[in-house]
Amino acid sequence: MKRKRTVVKRVLQAIGKYKIWLAASLVLALLTVALTLYAPILVGDAIDYILGPGDVEFAALCSLLARIAVIVGATSLLQWAMNLCNNRITYRVVMDVRTAAFDHLERLPLKYIDSHSQGDIVSRLVADVDQFSDGLLMGFTQLFTGVMTILGTLLFMLSIHVKITLVVVLITPVSLLVAGFIARRTHSMFLLQSGTRGELTGLIDEMAGNQKLVQAFSYEQESVARFEEINQRLQKHSLKAIFFSSITNPATRFVNGLVYAGVGIAGAFAAIRGALTVGQLSCFLSYANQYTKPFNEISGVVTELQNALACAGRVFELMDEEPLTSDAGTAVSGGEVQGQVEIDHVDFSYTKERELIQDLNLCVKPGQRIAIVGPTGCGKSTLINLLMRFYDVDQGAIRVDGRDIRKMPRKSLREQYGMVLQETWLKSATVRENIAYGKPDAAEEEIIRAAKASYAHSFIRRMPDGYDTVLAEDGGSLSQGQKQLLCIARVMLCLPPMLILDEATSSIDTRTELKIQNAFAKMMEGRTSFIVAHRLSTIREADRILVMRDGQIIEQGTHESLLEQGGFYAELYNSQWAV
Repeated sequence: MKRKRTVVKRVLQAIGKYKIWLAASLVLALLTVALTLYAPILVGDAIDYILGPGDVEFAALCSLLARIAVIVGATSLLQWAMNLCNNRITYRVVMDVRTAAFDHLERLPLKYIDSHSQGDIVSRLVADVDQFSDGLLMGFTQLFTGVMTILGTLLFMLSIHVKITLVVVLITPVSLLVAGFIARRTHSMFLLQSGTRGELTGLIDEMAGNQKLVQAFSYEQESVARFEEINQRLQKHSLKAIFFSSITNPATRFVNGLVYAGVGIAGAFAAIRGALTVGQLSCFLSYANQYTKPFNEISGVVTELQNALACAGRVFELMDEEPLTSDAGTAVSGGEVQGQVEIDHVDFSYTKERELIQDLNLCVKPGQRIAIVGPTGCGKSTLINLLMRFYDVDQGAIRVDGRDIRKMPRKSLREQYGMVLQETWLKSATVRENIAYGKPDAAEEEIIRAAKASYAHSFIRRMPDGYDTVLAEDGGSLSQGQKQLLCIARVMLCLPPMLILDEATSSIDTRTELKIQNAFAKMMEGRTSFIVAHRLSTIREADRILVMRDGQIIEQGTHESLLEQGGFYAELYNSQWAV
């Protein structure tokens, strides 16, 4: 309940930015309701002008009909303007929430992205925000007018007949009790529904994005079984939520029928006694119908609002996640670095339960080529994550040119690194835009020069539109090797003072790899380079090789000196040449 109140408060704060539009909507709602409620009075008067067969006051009746026509037209126009205001408020609020959520997502640490399903995150930003907008729009459209209609009809009915009005007021609380009972039970069900929907979106995203892998390992049946299990849970939660919410309409309609019947009976006796005219009774019945109708609409709105608040809660939950620690107040970019890197007594682990890197020390001079080798899970990629400050160290410090990287702006630090990973990433854009991702203002000649240096130019020219060919997400039909060549071209275009090559040629054929290695050798001249490699033959020329195991540097030296030691590196190297 406390969480729900917090969500409501934040929604109201988001709406508060549009006070002028909100005030306009309230004024228009008030005018719409006032004109809507005035029409039955005119209709009642018109009925009273029809006294009997052959006894009709046509002049007065025509005047009333003309006034009714004007009122109906004005009401329609005001209602259109009110809906325009409501749409503007709703979609502006939704745009603000979605923009804020996406902006916050960009500032979340990688540990959050690594520990949450991508599909669930997408579901929060897309499906949950859409559900929130639907509920909010219905709330604005029907809640304001509904509440005002209830208050207005009560005043008009009291002005006509107090006792019959009491009949309406006494029966109405039954409708409120029914709506309140249902509302208390639907919020938790809609929360489960939206959570399970996010889980299902995550599975679909995972399976669709890795369809080749699914088919290669014949995982189709298992994925279908997982899908059916989650889908059945979604069906179960959705049915419960929809069942309870669908009770609202018939229950409130039943109460509405009781109110209408009560007014009809009490009004008929009053008319017989002469306390009411037939026109007034007709007017009263019209008001009774209009009085009960909003309860039916509001109960439906309440149900939708429960769903909307549940979805909004999931979006706000994402926005409440702790963002990246801000760059230190003393952080200064300081221009291009020389490339001296010191790792001083560094401790780091992804989770407190499992220690990874302990008391790691390393000093790299500018321009040195450092190769990092070791078995899977030894901490090679983790060291890269720390150097790039994707994660901050738990203890100790990493310094570049003598400055603690925690006191450097992340943007400034990362601009000093060129990075090629084993896993490629290409966006849905032209080949030119993908190469110039890190240098958008690059000239055409620079882009072509970088593509030639990475041996990507030849296959780019064979593409339908050359450098203007639009690639699908993650490269589309390009081979893994071609994707990797484009990523290498991206780094060769920027040429920063430090390089990180994490299995940068793992998907490239041997002949092209030899050419790329030569290009890399030229590129690394005078640049501090960190090379993560499994194929040890590719790092023979490194100035120093770090051998890691269980988060520790257990050996370091040149290729020849490590082989002479006959230690773990020699064992790894010889195992790659074993028959």
